[in-house]
Amino acid sequence: MARNNDPFSQNIDWLTLLLYFGCVTMGWLNVYAAVYSPEDHTSLFDMTTNAGKQMMWIGTTVILIICILVVNHTFFDTFAFVFYGFMILVLILVLFAGSNINGSRSWFKFGSVSIQPAEFAKVATALALAKYLDVPGINLTKQKDLMFIGGIIVLPCILILASNETGSTLVFASFVIMLYREGLPSWIPAVGIAAAALFVLALVFPKLYIFIGIVALLGLIILLMPRYNRTLANLLSIGLIGIVMVGYVTGVDFFVNNVLQKHQRNRIKVLVDPKIDPLGVGWNVTQAKIAIGSGRLQGKGFLEGTQTKFDFVPEQSTDFIFCTIGEEHGFVGATVVIALFIGLISRIVILAEKQRTKFARVYGYCVAGIIFFHVMVNVGMTIGLMPVIGIPLPFFSYGGSSLWSFSILLFIFLKLDSRRTAFMRR
Repeated sequence: MARNNDPFSQNIDWLTLLLYFGCVTMGWLNVYAAVYSPEDHTSLFDMTTNAGKQMMWIGTTVILIICILVVNHTFFDTFAFVFYGFMILVLILVLFAGSNINGSRSWFKFGSVSIQPAEFAKVATALALAKYLDVPGINLTKQKDLMFIGGIIVLPCILILASNETGSTLVFASFVIMLYREGLPSWIPAVGIAAAALFVLALVFPKLYIFIGIVALLGLIILLMPRYNRTLANLLSIGLIGIVMVGYVTGVDFFVNNVLQKHQRNRIKVLVDPKIDPLGVGWNVTQAKIAIGSGRLQGKGFLEGTQTKFDFVPEQSTDFIFCTIGEEHGFVGATVVIALFIGLISRIVILAEKQRTKFARVYGYCVAGIIFFHVMVNVGMTIGLMPVIGIPLPFFSYGGSSLWSFSILLFIFLKLDSRRTAFMRR
């Protein structure tokens, strides 16, 4: 009989483990490259640099991983709502007792160490969603269940947004991927995608053109409808949808100019027109593109990135770590990193589909969705395809909160999966 709780047994998925340590090792080396100074010749283990500090975070992460793998797998299911409630209290506390870093009151400072609770709120929310959806009779087509699930997701979002941490708030949209897998009506994500597309179009094109497009689209839908479906009720519904779309497009300018804060408006403006104010609000994106483009096919070589060495790209060891990869390792290196993430996310999805319990499957899809969202947005913002919202590249960006939270998120799932593997070997 397999030893169900042996953290070092063959029950752990070794391919996922290999992909994880590959990401962490490459991330550490790129953090070192981002802070390396030819004049100082700092060591990879210099604790006064981000690379040395990241090594410390990696060491403490290994301890966390061992703790997760040692405990019984039922611990996470049993205390899922307890974790969620605790994180809600912590998110409230940080609003009053937190430290303000870069305009965001979302950090607890303990001497030289800073911890961001918002990173761990994603783990707690994923556990709470898995616990709730595991209850027999829960159905995502029921309004009551949808509202409760929406409340689980929205509550931490409101608290995180209150601390002025927009990027971390948007990550919670990744749970839609899991919800769709579990039976969320397809029209809900379709409405979300359509709203996002209209928002971008309203920023890029004159409103009159968009209105004409809406009328043409709805007219085409009516023409393609079977005659027996062209009832007065259906036509009125289509007309109402058109009115809502027109009103939504009209309100985009008001929302951008009167609701969003100045730095948020600037990020949207840079996304729409990358050439706007290249020495001001567009500096980050412009320099990120230059750094990545200068790497060409094979890159300039490890520790040879000039954009990195002369600090042209701000936050290069954190939010813009992908620039270091692109500049020093070129298109080939960037492709390898993206392939590594695709492999990791794909493996998580494959394992999630194999789970014997709904709790483990739901949680697995939450893990895959969160990592996918972070990778898509982080890489996208460095090449100008996404707004700069300040979220880290999983396992690569410098920072203890980020590394801890992603590692906890992943290894809880690996612990749950090890139980499935052990059961199959009986």
